[in-house]
Amino acid sequence: MNADLIMLEEKLTQLISLCQLLRAENLELRQELVRCQDDSKQLKENMELASQRLQALIERLPEGTV
Repeated sequence: MNADLIMLEEKLTQLISLCQLLRAENLELRQELVRCQDDSKQLKENMELASQRLQALIERLPEGTV
């Protein structure tokens, strides 16, 4: 019986360690997701600005060149 309790304690210790590891990994992934979402937002804004600039240039071209 004592051996069973020792084995159970070891398994619980492993489970606790795994949970702590997964929580840390989850936190890192959440932070990375936020960074990626920020990057995506910035890229969309840059694309919109570039599109507006291109449209303005196209409108300035003489007729018949487009």
